Amino acid sequence: MKKLMMATTAMTMLAGAAVAEDVKIGVILGFTGPLESITPAMGAGAELAMAEVNDSGALLDGSTVTSVRGDSTCIDSGAATTAAERLVTSDNVNAIMGADCSGVTGAILQNVARANGVVMISPSATSPGLSSAEDDGLFFRTAPSDARQGVIITNILQDRGVEEVALTYTNNDYGKGLADAFQAAFEEAGGTVTISAAHEDGKADYSAEVGALASAGGEVLVVAGYVDQGGSGVVRSSLDSGAFDTFYFPDGMVGAKLNENFGEELNGSYGAYPGTDSPGAAKFVELAAAADFDGTGAFAPESYDAAALIMLAMQAAGSSDSADFKDHVFDVANAPGVEIFPGELAKGLELLAAGEEIDYVGASAVELIGPGESAGNYQEIEFADGVYATIGYR
Repeated sequence: MKKLMMATTAMTMLAGAAVAEDVKIGVILGFTGPLESITPAMGAGAELAMAEVNDSGALLDGSTVTSVRGDSTCIDSGAATTAAERLVTSDNVNAIMGADCSGVTGAILQNVARANGVVMISPSATSPGLSSAEDDGLFFRTAPSDARQGVIITNILQDRGVEEVALTYTNNDYGKGLADAFQAAFEEAGGTVTISAAHEDGKADYSAEVGALASAGGEVLVVAGYVDQGGSGVVRSSLDSGAFDTFYFPDGMVGAKLNENFGEELNGSYGAYPGTDSPGAAKFVELAAAADFDGTGAFAPESYDAAALIMLAMQAAGSSDSADFKDHVFDVANAPGVEIFPGELAKGLELLAAGEEIDYVGASAVELIGPGESAGNYQEIEFADGVYATIGYR
């Protein structure tokens, strides 16, 4: 079937159906809010892929790509929906790279993407609930589900001999989904979660929350929150009160702000976020450095890959219309085909134009499974000398 679709695409393009145009891709991320220190590199990653495609001149008979940004805020579904509606109805974007946080991603999917038939590929929305969301075949994510992350956290804790943990999570779709997935995996493996308690973002004082966590006890405090918001507030209160001195940090807590906020106070703490040691990851870091941003930042590689998949799927379909290219995302993301890495988007576009198959590996070793989400690779981090560093991969 894939070969037939590729052959049909080649015939269509040879027939001149593809006409050069200005393709617009919406980049909607929480440029303000609890992930605002992480999203600049994510936006830069997506736009790096677009610049690469523009330089090639190989997309849809010389079409150009323009990034149109929108602010999801990460936490305000109403504001995120309004921003996405502007992208679709006023800016006329052909697709959306985003959103970032799970709650706003779900809101945009249901209220904007489905209503307008627009493809969206999120680089970082990880709630397990999105795996079963009604999406009309329009939604994909280059990030893995937190059902996978729950297992990763469990494995890392058990490898370190941890048997009891306290758990706090930001009170939204992301936090609750991750907390539930982790607790289920950890307890199934024989561990004990002494308490699972939500915290609200935006508070000045987390002493009451930390008091409850401390009373329950645990060898480690797992903080399923946001680095620019309540998660860091809980960590600060824990350190100041002496309630906990060792923490586990899932993906939403991993960012340069963690180093800035705490430094050596976190020595010995650890965590993980999506990442791989594949050749594509190293190449992306080089390309990002040349473009003057940090390619090691959380979800920056996944953002590059999300934008790349949108454009490659367009090429495979011979069309920038979401209705046409949504069925080609899986085709370009997975085997069989010629492997395509960061810096090779021109090669991928040319192969697709010639009717050949590609297997986009990208910056995060993309492999889409089931409902169109990443199978999941993680890099394990640990704090030493006041900064975190990658110590392994899962």
